Amino acid sequence: MKKLDHNILIVGIGNNGRQDDGLGWLFLDFLKEQKTSIDLEYKYQLQIEDAELISNYDKVIFVDATKENTEDGYYLKPCIPSEKYGFSSHALAPETILYLCNTLYENQPEVSILGIEGYEWELKIGLSKKGVVNFNKAKKYFKDTVLINYI
Repeated sequence: MKKLDHNILIVGIGNNGRQDDGLGWLFLDFLKEQKTSIDLEYKYQLQIEDAELISNYDKVIFVDATKENTEDGYYLKPCIPSEKYGFSSHALAPETILYLCNTLYENQPEVSILGIEGYEWELKIGLSKKGVVNFNKAKKYFKDTVLINYI
């Protein structure tokens, strides 16, 4: 597949029917409102085929809820390729997708992970109160430091 004219892809991972697991999708909804030329992709989980998808871009950012304790309620960190994967090939980490992209398609896009700290994961629509706070912090940071270059 040939490289697209758009050079940036943001992949939101999650499920808005499981409270804070919807943070990745909600972040993409926010980006839609910004009227950028960035390509957006909603995913429940990452799969092997996503290696081919990201091979078409120069820059990729995966956005997902995280259970990790974060200093500011979110983090933006480089994605380091890793060939490690779990028993199932149905849910892969961004690091594995990048490794597959590098290996299979001989492409090395610049990839980052935006993790937004979540707290509640029940079958329910709507974020936790702390999840909303972290979402707003991540939005502000992203808009002020990252998105400003792509609007």
